[in-house]
Amino acid sequence: MKVAVLSPVAWRTPPRHYGPWEQIASNIAEGLIKLGIDVTLFATGDSITAGKLESVCATGYEEDRSQDAKVLECLHISNLMEQAGRFDIIHNNFDFLPLTYSGLIKTPLITTIHGFSSPRIIPVYKKYNHRGHYVSISNADRSTELEYLATVYNGLNTADFEFYEKPDSDKYLLYFGRIHPDKGTAEAISIAQKSKRKLLIAGIIQDENYYREKVEPFLSAEIEYIGHAGPENRKQLLGNAYALLHPISFNEPFGMSVAEAMLCGTPVIAFNRGSMPELIRDTETGFLVDNIDEAVTAVDQIKTIDRVACHTWAASRFSKDKMAADYLGLYKQILSP
Repeated sequence: MKVAVLSPVAWRTPPRHYGPWEQIASNIAEGLIKLGIDVTLFATGDSITAGKLESVCATGYEEDRSQDAKVLECLHISNLMEQAGRFDIIHNNFDFLPLTYSGLIKTPLITTIHGFSSPRIIPVYKKYNHRGHYVSISNADRSTELEYLATVYNGLNTADFEFYEKPDSDKYLLYFGRIHPDKGTAEAISIAQKSKRKLLIAGIIQDENYYREKVEPFLSAEIEYIGHAGPENRKQLLGNAYALLHPISFNEPFGMSVAEAMLCGTPVIAFNRGSMPELIRDTETGFLVDNIDEAVTAVDQIKTIDRVACHTWAASRFSKDKMAADYLGLYKQILSP
């Protein structure tokens, strides 16, 4: 079986620090290769894969702003579609735009929908309901207007993480994600202050005004912003945390850091929205709460959570190997006569 995996070209695949769609595209490609599948990854030229690499640009447009994003995306997608006949199946991790080629090629196209940037993009998905094969990354992140083949949870490379039996002696709380109102950085600060615990904030600043107004004024020895955390220190930050705070204000499709934290044995306190009930076993691998005060109460109850249970749950549900096997099963289903 020859599979083309289409990744975005905003960041390298896998990303150096941020790029969740690129990370999952990489995990799919490498997981399939491990299963003996012939994989060609369509991504930036500096991407890393054990398979074949096809690219139209040296680096992503977020890392080289001299490039025009739309032009790069069109060149990138058309590069794959013009070679579609080489492959048995194309796995699209690039949102809705590649669907517009699907009526012009014979190769089946399976699309992982990594969330909806806006309800306005749904008409494109609807147009190809009967031609495409859609996969959701959580049951919560589904549109009633679309037809789905399956839900496949995002899978992590478990070798990149390490189980920590005990948190760091400082027992700090951790916020790990984009600095943006959707992700709840300000709420995490409030939870830490009310809990009288140290908070480490790690992530790229995606909203500068929000950072200046809601985060920067509260930084101190107890509320510390440490910048983005790359793969080299991510597992230490996650594994040594007393708990991960994930007070989101939107219906998050998945939440990579939630699965990553539990894989390290760290419980998660999350606002009960979006996919969180699918990722977290309430009172067993963390706590699902509705507001800041409930989160503060949950911090006091973290000691009741078994860190081994967190790790076991995440490893069994959110591994790259499981994800790749699930997708391979879907490919075979699509290709079967």
